[in-house]
Amino acid sequence: MSGRFWPICEPAQADYEQLREIVLAGGEVGEMLAARRFARRGLAGLISWPSAEPAYLGSVIGALRPPWCGGEDPRERQLRETYAFLLDRDTQSDMLRAVGE
Repeated sequence: MSGRFWPICEPAQADYEQLREIVLAGGEVGEMLAARRFARRGLAGLISWPSAEPAYLGSVIGALRPPWCGGEDPRERQLRETYAFLLDRDTQSDMLRAVGE
C-alpha cells in the first residue's frame, strides 16, 4: 500500500513506521537508536523515548479588527501571548525588555 489513511503525527509513530518500512523491505535496522529501544523495551520504548522530532502542525485563522477596540488591537495581544506560549516566555517581561531597549 503506497498511500496513508492519515499522516504520521507522533514521533513514536514516525520511528515505528521507519522501522516497519525497513523490515518489510528486507533491510537491516542495524544500530538505529529506535531499533535498539524497540528491541529492549518494545513499543513502550518507542513511545517513552522517541528519537524522531515531533511534527507540530498549526493553523492560522484570520480575524477582523473589532471596531470598539480603540488604540490597542486585541489581535496583536493575542498574537504576542501565543508566541510567548510557544516560546515559553513571559509576555510582560519581554514587553518591558523591548521598551527599555
